[in-house]
Amino acid sequence: MDMRQITTDYFVSPQLDPTDMEDAARAGVTTIICNRPDPEIPPSHQAQALEAAAKAEGLAFVLLPLTHDTMTPENVAKHRAAIEASEGPTLAYCASGTRSTVVWALGEAAETPADDILFKAQAAGYDLEGLRPSLDAAYQKG
Repeated sequence: MDMRQITTDYFVSPQLDPTDMEDAARAGVTTIICNRPDPEIPPSHQAQALEAAAKAEGLAFVLLPLTHDTMTPENVAKHRAAIEASEGPTLAYCASGTRSTVVWALGEAAETPADDILFKAQAAGYDLEGLRPSLDAAYQKG
């Protein structure tokens, strides 16, 4: 499992395997967020399989599949609400971890300067510089 830290309580990962849930629980994660749509992957790694494995380890599981078209303000708010509702650290996953980092960044944008968001993303290996205009605009409104 390639779990990358964005903040003290938020981590992202490329596609998880059902067997990764034990490691996630051991690492202190309490909530898994699935940002990957099922049509992108085989049944063995679709949300239902991951949810069953997560629940078997006592982890909360949130299904919020995202694509370019579904990266809406409503879904950004749902993602942020899931993080805030978590009883501990959250691990979100998608194909590479990028979507899970982007949705987090957009959720932080109204309250956090773009430089801080981009630094945290870059430290985890995600270059989100292309989001800077959107992040700056949201921060100015916030």
